[in-house]
Amino acid sequence: MGVSSLNAEQGEKSGMGETNDSRPTVLVVEDFEDNRFMMRRLLEMSGYRVVEAINGQQAVEAARRERPDIILMDLSLPMLDGLAATRRIREYDGLSKVPIVAVSAHDSADFHAEALAAGCNEYVTKPIDFDQLVQLLNRLTK
Repeated sequence: MGVSSLNAEQGEKSGMGETNDSRPTVLVVEDFEDNRFMMRRLLEMSGYRVVEAINGQQAVEAARRERPDIILMDLSLPMLDGLAATRRIREYDGLSKVPIVAVSAHDSADFHAEALAAGCNEYVTKPIDFDQLVQLLNRLTK
């Protein structure tokens, strides 16, 4: 898995994202519905609140609105790819320290380096090992 991690700063949820739900919030950014469904089910069963986006533009909007505790960012997305979406999310003060995990089918060193340079904290390859993913999320949200 990834190269580095960053502990999430626990900020208050504000605006439309305000919630009384005390579970950590994960923004799942994935354009394939079956993948989103499987990730949502796994994460909810593991105690996370899940918010979804299907493209990079929605990811930026959802991150600003929801202030998630962690983001799972597919890198190959329509409209705005995951690298560009990550860069935009990192521009917002309240989101600059939120851990972003790149999710990709590509496992080359170049893709890892690009993801880290864009602002991702970790890199997970597809197919996803869900046990390892939950361990990673638990570590990043502590």
